[in-house]
This record gives sequence, C-alpha cells and structure tokens, in this order.
Amino acid sequence: MRKIKFGSEREVPVLGMGTWMIGEGRSDRRDEIAVLREGLERGLEVIDTAEMYGDGRSEELIGEAIEGQRDKAFLVSKVYPYNATFDGVLAACERTLRRLKTEYLDMYLLHWPGSVPLQETIDAFKWLQERGFIRDWGVSNFDPMDMEEVWACDGGQDCATNQILYNLTRRGPEFDLLPLMEENNTPVMAYSPIEQGRLLRDHSFNAVAREAGMTPAQLGLAWVLRRANMLAIPKASHVLRLRENRAALDTQLGNDVLAQLDALYPAPTRPVSLEML
Repeated sequence: MRKIKFGSEREVPVLGMGTWMIGEGRSDRRDEIAVLREGLERGLEVIDTAEMYGDGRSEELIGEAIEGQRDKAFLVSKVYPYNATFDGVLAACERTLRRLKTEYLDMYLLHWPGSVPLQETIDAFKWLQERGFIRDWGVSNFDPMDMEEVWACDGGQDCATNQILYNLTRRGPEFDLLPLMEENNTPVMAYSPIEQGRLLRDHSFNAVAREAGMTPAQLGLAWVLRRANMLAIPKASHVLRLRENRAALDTQLGNDVLAQLDALYPAPTRPVSLEML
C-alpha cells in the first residue's frame, strides 16, 4: 500500500476517509460508525474532520467509532478562522480533543484563511505541538499567495500540509499551487476527490471507467492518487462504497486512460482562483 509522510509523524496510506456531514442524523449513525471501523481495519488510517462539521457532531461520532483503536487512526481536525487567535486555537483544540475522546491530534489545520494574523495562529499551533496536544499542523484552502505568507512566518516552514479541493473537474491547482507545494516538499490533502459524487453522473466519464474496467469512483480516485505528493480523503457513507474506494489504491492508470481524461477535463493553461466547498 503506497504511503505518504506528513511532518514529523508516521507514514500513512495515500487514501483516507473524509467525514463532512456525518454524525448529523441519528438514523445514519450505525452505518457511519461501521464505515469508519471497517476503514481502519482495511488500513485507511487518516480520518479527516473539523469543528465545523455538524458543529462538532462529526468529531463526537469519530470518537465513538475509534474507541479502543486510537492507535490505528491518524486524526486530522480543523479550527475555524474566527477561532484562530492564540487563546481561541487552544480553546478550540481542547473542545475537539474532548469530543474525539483523545489526548492528541495527529494533524491540526487552519480551515481557511481569515483575519487573524497567521503568526498568531502558528504560535498557538507550536504551543500545542510542544506540549503534545498535536503532532503536526497545517492549513486548508490556502492558495499560492497564502502559502507564501505561511512559509514567511516564524516557524512557517513546519507547515505539514495544505488541504484543498482537487479533482478532475477542479484542476486549477495544477497550474501554480501544486508545483509550489512540491517545490517546498509539502504534501497535499485532496478533499472531494470525486466532486461529492457529481463526477459520477458524467456519462462520458462513466464510459472511460467502463472501458478501463473500473467503477467511476475508482477511476476518479485513482486519477487524484496518481500524484506522488498527494493524499485523497473521500467520504464513504456505506461499507460497500468504502470497499470500492479502497480498491482504487491498487489501480494504475495507463497513458491512454489519462489522455482520455485530459481530453474530457483539460488541465489549466492559466492561473485559476482556488476553489473551495
């Protein structure tokens, strides 16, 4: 299983599990917990969440799902930009740890750029890191100029990742952001790698998947995972979809398939503003 290393911590598989909008309905809770537990059993260690997701209910559900197997999970959560003052980060992290029922996060991210000076937020991340409450820190939804600002801060070179929207229909980062991240040896996390399922409704895309002997979801994930410096965090609502996603790790795309996808979804030829969901 191909792996990637974030910051100072352990290597993890390049496919993880997203949790946006889980924990919000009681009727789905059993299925959502089953997906996370099976994912851990299948080696998908990275579980991505945020204090924003369901106002903390996503974190609470994850805490229940990983009970007794915290050592198998690589937990990523995010702080709201309006909580990103020094004291605000510390308080938000404490709430997140309590909801997740854990003593530390493997990765803590600033959810998107805000008005609080980045240096203040980074200082808070460093404080948490030095005391063992987080292992590493990073950012999310940061464009090239934002990343340059991060790296210019004291301690900014310790930024372990940038989590961004990236998939076949959102290729803008390829023009400038992804090369910049590679130049600075900073891995990327790709959220919504199959465009929240919308990509799967494209008939032309489905035809390419059939010809390649893959499901559409596997093709979309395999395309994102073709990049060496990237981890994908699709959400799976059911165990069968999780198993389908997991199979994408074992898939290599040929040049003919890549050419067909480039024809359907051309790479950018100019700068494109970073999109986010």
